[in-house]
Amino acid sequence: MLLTFIIFVSKQKPMRFSLLFSMLVLFSCKTLPAEQGKNKQPNIIYIMADDLGYGDLGAFGQSKIKTPHLDKMAQQGMIFTQHYAGSTVCGPSRTVLMTGLHTGHAPVRGNPRWTATGKAVDIPAEEILVAEELKQAGYATAVIGKWGLAEAGMESMPLNQGFDYFYGFKTHRAAHHYYPEELWENNTAFPLPNNNIQDKKGEYMHDTFAEKAIDFIEQQKKNPFFLYLAFTIPHYELTVPEESKAPYLNLGWEERKMKQGHYRHDEEGHTTYAGMVSRMDRDIGTILKTLDKLGLTKNTLVVFTSDNGHEFDRNFFNSNGPLKGKKRDLYEGGIRVPTIAYWPGTVPAQSKTEHISAFWDFYPTACELAGVQAQKKIDGISYVPTLKGQTNNQQKHDFLYWEFNEKQGPIQAIRKGKWKAVQFLGKPMELYDLSKDLGETENLAHKQAEIVEQMQALFLSARTENANFPLEPHARLRK
Repeated sequence: MLLTFIIFVSKQKPMRFSLLFSMLVLFSCKTLPAEQGKNKQPNIIYIMADDLGYGDLGAFGQSKIKTPHLDKMAQQGMIFTQHYAGSTVCGPSRTVLMTGLHTGHAPVRGNPRWTATGKAVDIPAEEILVAEELKQAGYATAVIGKWGLAEAGMESMPLNQGFDYFYGFKTHRAAHHYYPEELWENNTAFPLPNNNIQDKKGEYMHDTFAEKAIDFIEQQKKNPFFLYLAFTIPHYELTVPEESKAPYLNLGWEERKMKQGHYRHDEEGHTTYAGMVSRMDRDIGTILKTLDKLGLTKNTLVVFTSDNGHEFDRNFFNSNGPLKGKKRDLYEGGIRVPTIAYWPGTVPAQSKTEHISAFWDFYPTACELAGVQAQKKIDGISYVPTLKGQTNNQQKHDFLYWEFNEKQGPIQAIRKGKWKAVQFLGKPMELYDLSKDLGETENLAHKQAEIVEQMQALFLSARTENANFPLEPHARLRK
């Protein structure tokens, strides 16, 4: 070992260094930890499905759709049973993830058409995103798949927000199609001449996103990296290559006929939906095998989740699991999402946590793992202690807050301990005890006056005013 070190020093330093100096360095280094020189900053891969329900994975109770790789990831890692999305639709949910701010403070609180003016609002350039924190910490950063946060222009493109590389959909609406005719790489749009949206021909873009993710991992294998992999499965439109449907044919399933319009759905919905989820699972398995092949598994945190609740299911797949509601609701089915953390050797295998957490917690979690302090005030709390099984050191939220204003809005919701409050504008507050009533079936507001009063105060104090997202009936619905 002594000879090896001397050779290393002699190759790296000029020959004018004296033998005495070299020896001093050698003997002083013997007192350092064995990990000296190794990369202590873990790689971070954050994989987000689009509109995947809480009950759509085998590890969360799914019996019809096969997800063996995600189930194995859950078995070898940690299941978060009480993890929440940033919102109940994609744009604000992704904004919350990137900014560490819940929808009472985030700059984007609704999808593009649902601003006060009807014009899209983007994250301002001066807003610091989690990728910028990690980039300052020396990470290579990439977002692949659905960005959907540059609706109004180029200001909020990923390369302006701390990402080194972007490949995917710039806007929300463009991500509705799996055979797009145009895509973005970094700040440049390019055509896909062999693709046809109407006929669903060409390159199935989900596959390309998986391939690009693997390329990025292989390119950055010697550096700490952050990969935000934002798949569009299983968001409408429902379409998938035939080989992914094959395992679900001839099972006697009831058929669900799909109508084509803006969304170029395949003819039968149930086999298509199942095939889409299984295809995503297959590709996540390939990503995990890539980490193994490159020797990165034990230095990489992989998080899998969904941006909000499901939209497709009508009780055939039980996509809600035990929850009430779905996408566009602030009941549990709209915002509680299936979440898995995988980091062999650090995250305890076969573990499950009931820690109450949300998308805005990822920001401080990533900062802590990277060894940096957040440069701004955020709403999140790091869940690193939970990941490491150190539950006694885990700080907890006083409450979680959401607001949402589309057709049935505005709606507000608060989770405080076991209590969940849902407030529709102009209607009496609903109050549920989630420890006994996960399905939010019994409104206890009339029995819990003190808790209702606390929640009413929080609804007022938890948010800041935002002219683009006022808590009043939307102008589109007043016409």
